[in-house]
Amino acid sequence: MKNLLSIAVVLIAFSFVACSQVEAPKDVVSAFNKKFPKAEKVDWDQEKDKTWEADFKMDGTEMCASFDASGKWLETEKEINKKDLPEAIIKAVSLEFEGFEIEEVEMIETAEYSGYEMEIEKEDGDEEVEYEIVVSKEGKILKKELLEDEDEDEDEDEDEDEDVDDDEDDDEDDDEDDDEDDDEEKD
Repeated sequence: MKNLLSIAVVLIAFSFVACSQVEAPKDVVSAFNKKFPKAEKVDWDQEKDKTWEADFKMDGTEMCASFDASGKWLETEKEINKKDLPEAIIKAVSLEFEGFEIEEVEMIETAEYSGYEMEIEKEDGDEEVEYEIVVSKEGKILKKELLEDEDEDEDEDEDEDEDVDDDEDDDEDDDEDDDEDDDEEKD
């Protein structure tokens, strides 16, 4: 009976922790509500750099907004369809990244600028090359970052796991050798 009661207490405690949502500071929520009064389905998360990020829907569009701990707005990202990109942006990307296809697009707005963040990719033989780029509204490439292939990351993880397993096998072999040495000393 004690075990059953202990299990029940642990499960209840775990469910409270698992179901609790992250609650942003009052100043952050207030600033968010003032900037996005029509926001729905708001989900808060605190980032590693201590900024607060709200994922939400507004006017049927998925959006994300970032604030510092004092409630100062930092950035808004809004998903858009690539067919809604201005022709000048498409042309600038095509010139700089010939043969690449635009996969995802978000409109970005900060206090300093507004522009677009995109994921673009291109088949290169057997490999797929993918970049995340930021483009100003004037068509200037502000940032480009080569993204690692997820399949390669998984393969590397598997290789690392195999190395660990091999090391464990080596340790077991060493233990067997030690046992044999012990047996020889007893004789």
